[in-house]
Amino acid sequence: MDKILKVGLIGIGFMGRGHLDNYIRLEQEGFPVKLVAICDIDPDKFEGKFIKGNLDVGNNKYDFSKYNLYTDIDEMLEKEDLDYIDTPLPTYIHAEVAVKALNKGLHVLCEKPMALTSEHCQNMIDASNKNNRLLMMGHCLRFWPGYEYLKETVDSKRYGNVVSGYFFRGGSTPKWSYENWLLKDEKAGGALFDQHIHDVDMINWLFGKPEAVSTIGKSVIPGSGYDAVSTNYIYPDGKVINTQDDWTINGEFGFEMTYRVNFEKGCIIFKGGKTIDYPHDGAKFEPELPKEDGYYREIKYFINSILNNTPVTVNTPESNKATIEIAEAEKISADNKGAITLVK
Repeated sequence: MDKILKVGLIGIGFMGRGHLDNYIRLEQEGFPVKLVAICDIDPDKFEGKFIKGNLDVGNNKYDFSKYNLYTDIDEMLEKEDLDYIDTPLPTYIHAEVAVKALNKGLHVLCEKPMALTSEHCQNMIDASNKNNRLLMMGHCLRFWPGYEYLKETVDSKRYGNVVSGYFFRGGSTPKWSYENWLLKDEKAGGALFDQHIHDVDMINWLFGKPEAVSTIGKSVIPGSGYDAVSTNYIYPDGKVINTQDDWTINGEFGFEMTYRVNFEKGCIIFKGGKTIDYPHDGAKFEPELPKEDGYYREIKYFINSILNNTPVTVNTPESNKATIEIAEAEKISADNKGAITLVK
């Protein structure tokens, strides 16, 4: 019989329930994975008491009787015989839990962002290397079909070089987290490290680390850090790249993520969940892309990496550490009212 991976899910808040939905789906599809244990500090969640977030994930009703349930991470790691853990946890404990699990010989799928400091990122990488266990971050956009299509266009140069690019992400204020950790700067890093980090990672993945950044940040919610940010990225070839993020767009706006990237011979726009390709010398078209979202595809990729004993290449920890280094420079720039700041 083929091996079936046993996984423990730590955290079933908003994003954790999205992961839970995908494990249920994968098992139903006959994929070789079995969720055997769930841990959450808040036992009310095992009674189905959840707060809805800003995306349509994790809204199912669950039968928790089929899982071993824990409210203490150490107890779960001690008692369960697992192959890997999935940790959609508050950012400030990503590194601590990942290192602990890696040192116990488990593979780790860790939700984004990797950590709040590049030093903590390196601790995670060191533990992964020392124990010869896979470590991957849940930067789902690297597995999102519309962003994969953009990456292929950048790398293949089928439209030539990039001239300019704009990335936006924004929506309602995240008021659904346990003990409101998302709106505490020391635990989440503000919109810059929690939400904007998706597009920072895209900049890094698509174009590599910039030489420098210039970031303007606006604090609206007391104690939450920067709630709205705009960053210009400086590259040697002079391409014009900007990202914006704002998680104070409340009311009926909902949530939106978009990009527009113009090349020497074409332009690609992602908006409203659709990817549109605009050749400069022809008619626009919508490419045929996979239907599954990045959450499902990243989990499936990680499981296959473990089963096949192959390295994580799409979303390496070293690359995700570089994303944090860019974000650290953005924070310094914002603290200095947009001063051009070198990326280490």
